[in-house]
Amino acid sequence: MADADPKRDFVADSEIDLTPDVPAEAPRQKRWGRMLLLFGVPLLIAALGAYFYLTSGRFISTDNAYVRQDVISVSPDVSGRIVAVNVRENQRVKAGDVLFRIDPEPYRIALAQADADLAAARVQVATMATDTGSAAADIESARAELTLAQATYERQDALMKRGFTTRASLDAAVQDVAAARAKIATAPAAAARARQQIGSGGGSGMPAQIQVAMAKREQAAMNLERTTVRAPKDGVVSQTSRLQVGNITPSGVPALSLVVSDAAWVEANFKETDLDHMRVGQPAELSFDAYPGLKVTGHVQSIGAGTGSEFSVLPAQNANGNWVKVTQRVPVRIAIDGKPPRAMIAGLSTDVKIDTGAR
Repeated sequence: MADADPKRDFVADSEIDLTPDVPAEAPRQKRWGRMLLLFGVPLLIAALGAYFYLTSGRFISTDNAYVRQDVISVSPDVSGRIVAVNVRENQRVKAGDVLFRIDPEPYRIALAQADADLAAARVQVATMATDTGSAAADIESARAELTLAQATYERQDALMKRGFTTRASLDAAVQDVAAARAKIATAPAAAARARQQIGSGGGSGMPAQIQVAMAKREQAAMNLERTTVRAPKDGVVSQTSRLQVGNITPSGVPALSLVVSDAAWVEANFKETDLDHMRVGQPAELSFDAYPGLKVTGHVQSIGAGTGSEFSVLPAQNANGNWVKVTQRVPVRIAIDGKPPRAMIAGLSTDVKIDTGAR
C-alpha cells in the first residue's frame, strides 16, 4: 500500500464528463416542434381568417325578437246581464266550448213576440186573399150592371123617339150606363191592388208581410242563441277579470281574450342593413331567454312591407329640418318548424340567427 502512487487516486476536474445522458432523438424532436410552431400557427391563423372572411355576412342575427300568437278578442253579439261563467284565467278550451252565458229571458220574450207577429201576418194575408176573390166577383157584377144599364138606355131612347117617355128617364139611363162603365174600370184596379198586397215582390213566392215577419222571427231566434258565447277556436283564455256574474256586458265590447295555441311564430326586427341577402324560405335558428339551451329551427316566412316606425301611431316627420338618420328596423316573420318541446308563450324574448348562404 505504501508503494501506491497517491496521484492515481486524484482525478482532475477536466477529466470528468459533465454532459448529461440525452437520447439521440431529442434534437430531432425539437426541430419538428420548432417547425410546427413556425408553420402551423400561421397556417391556423390563416385558416381562421379565411373561415371568418368566407362566412362573414352569411349569418345575421338579432335579439330584438319576440314570440307572437294570434289573440282573439271575444265579445258578445248581444248585450245583457251575465248569469254564468264557465271558464277561468289561463284555462285551455276547445272550439265550441261555452265561455259564458247572458240572461236569455228578454230574448225568449222577443222570440215569442216574433212568433205572434208571424201568425198575425199569415192571417192578414189570408184575409187579403179573400178580398182578391171578392174583387173578381165585383168585376163580374159590374159587367152585368153595364149590360142592364145599356139595355135600359136603349129602351128609353126608343121610347123617347116615339114620345112615350120623359127626358129625365132617358138622362137617368145614360147616367146608369156611365156609372156601370166606371165600375168596370175601377174593379180590375182594385183586384190588382189586392193581388199585389199578397204578392211576394221578390220572386220567392211568399207574401211580403210573411217574409218580413219571418225575418224578424229569425233575428229574434239568432239573438236568443247568441246569449250563449262559445270559443271560436282552440286556445287559452286570458283577461277574464271582466267576467263576473251579475255584470251587464254591452254588445261589441271585448269581454275576454283567447290566445290561439296552434299558431305561434316569431317576429324579429332586423336592421335595414341586414336585409340585402335575406330571402323568404331561408333557415333560421331560434333560442329563448326563458329556455336556456333550447334551440328551435324555423324559416323566414315573410319580410315586412314597411318599417316599424312607418306603422307607428305617430310616424316620424323628417321634413322639419331637424333630421337625424336612424337605422330603421323591419319586422320579419319567422315560422317555427314542427312543434317545439316547450310552450311558446306570447311575448317571450327570442334570439334569431338566419343563414342567408351569402359569401
